[in-house]
Amino acid sequence: MTRPLVIRYVTHSLRSCWNHGNAHFLRGVLRELRLAGHDVHSYEAPDAWSARHLAADHGAAMLSAWAHDYPELAGRVHVGIPDAAALLDGADVVIVHEWNDPALVAALGVERARSAGGAVLLFHDTHHRAVTAPHEMARYDLDGYDGVLAFGETLSELYRARGWGREVVTWHEAADTRHFRPLAVPHPRSGVAWIGNWGDGERATELRDFLLRPVRDAGLELRVWGVRYPDDALAMLAAHGASWMGWAPNTRVPALFATHLATVHVPRRAYVQALPGIPTIRVFEALACGIPLVSAPWDDTESLFRRGTDHLVAHDSVSMTRTLRTLHDDRALRDALVHAGLETIRARHTCAHRARELLQLVGTLRAPAAAPA
Repeated sequence: MTRPLVIRYVTHSLRSCWNHGNAHFLRGVLRELRLAGHDVHSYEAPDAWSARHLAADHGAAMLSAWAHDYPELAGRVHVGIPDAAALLDGADVVIVHEWNDPALVAALGVERARSAGGAVLLFHDTHHRAVTAPHEMARYDLDGYDGVLAFGETLSELYRARGWGREVVTWHEAADTRHFRPLAVPHPRSGVAWIGNWGDGERATELRDFLLRPVRDAGLELRVWGVRYPDDALAMLAAHGASWMGWAPNTRVPALFATHLATVHVPRRAYVQALPGIPTIRVFEALACGIPLVSAPWDDTESLFRRGTDHLVAHDSVSMTRTLRTLHDDRALRDALVHAGLETIRARHTCAHRARELLQLVGTLRAPAAAPA
């Protein structure tokens, strides 16, 4: 890019990461774009679901607490979404997250179609609703959009097959390595940390079989952070000797990982069965924090990581128990996993990588059509 770009992102919420993992990635990417010299702004509705729950549970002051770790974005997060014309006016790039009102998405497409040569307009999907609630996603009118950013190739293929969007590009999530990094602690690591939300019970059986039971059987302490745990879920944790620690802001995650021996990845059922190849943001962040990771089975169809080198995979409860015991006893194995995981993240999966990928895509979409030979 020969000049700084005006980039506007319409998100669900950048202020709140309460049950909203996409905020982790967006904070990192928008910061990288800002540090690269671009004029970056984000917009969110005043009544965003995630922000509303965060304020209700922990006080309105928590809605600004994140900015301490992201000073580059201070003053650039706007509560309130302008109309379509105002969002596009003067912008080079406007990106709209899929958790926005279909009416706004459609209005932006219509306005963009009226202004040929204006802002590049992109739709960003980071969820499994395209397969679990396709009727909801079919409500989005993407005819006026220049492209779709999908966070996995299987999701991209689904968009292409259904004719949703003019051009569909795979844009994976990644780790914000300015924030997610190994931290030194003055005492030995111990136990297993699991950071994740219960949600709607869409992986309740998997959490029992690949987290709760194996950690207990391995004789290790388990601490769980997250939200939306109903009484029966809390009872399940207690029955397996796990400690539920409640919600933790994502800015605290590196410090939490730093005190623990290992963590576990338990993908949601929709990703395993219908959208293979898409890990959660926690895989990127855990490896970036230098904590050994053991995963329940998932099919890394895009070879994002080196299986058995960057992280280990357990195929059932028994093998997960055995693997966790081995990690506890084998310092050399833990060190090797940490080194390899950090190597892969730093080489391929940082928010700086994704910012460059976005700018390259925008440059391609803005380039004039080549003259005929």
